[in-house]
Amino acid sequence: MMKKIIAAGHICLDITPVVPEGHRGKRLVEILKPGKLLNVGPADVHTGGSAANTGLALKLLGEDVTLMGKVGDDAFGSIIRELLAKRGVSGLLTDPTEVTSYSVVLALPGVDRIFLHNPGANDSFSNADIPDAALEEAVLFHFGYPPLMKRMYSDGGRELAAIFRRMKESGITTSLDLAAVDPASEAGKADWREILSRVLPYTDFFLPSFEELCFMLDRPKYERLRAEGGEIIERLDLRRDVKPLADAALEMGCRAVLVKCGTSGMYYRTGDRAAMEKLGKRTGLDAGLWSSREGIQTCFAAENVLSATGAGDASIAAFLSAALHGYGPGDCAAFAAAEGACAVTAYDALSGLLPLGELERKIKAGWPTRKEERTETCWST
Repeated sequence: MMKKIIAAGHICLDITPVVPEGHRGKRLVEILKPGKLLNVGPADVHTGGSAANTGLALKLLGEDVTLMGKVGDDAFGSIIRELLAKRGVSGLLTDPTEVTSYSVVLALPGVDRIFLHNPGANDSFSNADIPDAALEEAVLFHFGYPPLMKRMYSDGGRELAAIFRRMKESGITTSLDLAAVDPASEAGKADWREILSRVLPYTDFFLPSFEELCFMLDRPKYERLRAEGGEIIERLDLRRDVKPLADAALEMGCRAVLVKCGTSGMYYRTGDRAAMEKLGKRTGLDAGLWSSREGIQTCFAAENVLSATGAGDASIAAFLSAALHGYGPGDCAAFAAAEGACAVTAYDALSGLLPLGELERKIKAGWPTRKEERTETCWST
């Protein structure tokens, strides 16, 4: 029997021009030179944001999903509604006083993605936009990208905390994903330690990336790593660099944390038996199976890397779906890494995804990791 999941939070329209492979190896300033005409291929147009990416990925994995996000009554909003209708999902709120959020995603060969983003209607999303009727029979509430939603980070995160508290009081298991923050933006100037201290006590699964979490909980370390140049995730020691942040998140109140570290893999850690017994009862998760677990999951090798857009959201969908199907944290992390490797083989967040059964078959058949050997390490604390 499918379990009802609510995927809420940020939603937008992603417009991704396909940049020819002939530009691979060039410096960014050579590709995007002022006054230069850059010929590109057809634009890939699809839904984006956590609500759509994770929600639709969960739908493809066979779950019963309701999306909760806000769009405007405009052309971009109509495109999003049409795309979602084709996938058989509903729940979107249309606000005629708002404009629909959109992103222009520059996926340049050999260069990390660049986003030109307008938050639009996401900035006004609030607890009041979630109807009580939608919570009936829901077992899991996933919320993503609060740093891109003004009401969620304003006033010390009280609105976000109110949403999560409401879910927990309804007996629903909760899940939270973050988003990258521009230090110069309004969100970048918010006190994220204060915000997380309010929200994490009502959060069961906390699923940030390393850079997001480091920015929010250890700004000096984040700035130091940035100053060293290059890709931060390529230089990480997951136990030395990531474990202290995961420990801090658990101390702030969440029950389990999975830190996405890009090409360096994933690190997961769960609370003790008392903490895990606070999970929403509707999911039926085995508290003993999830108690006091810790481990590292290495990335699986991708067949062909086109774009990392939505890969983290797809990983989260696989992690949550596997958890609802009775798998333990180590297996859930493996599913997450495997689905992430599938997601990067397409320009959008969904086309490359595989069902859990196919992922499990490939893993058990010896799917090579990015380091050409199976190096997953799991251990109990």
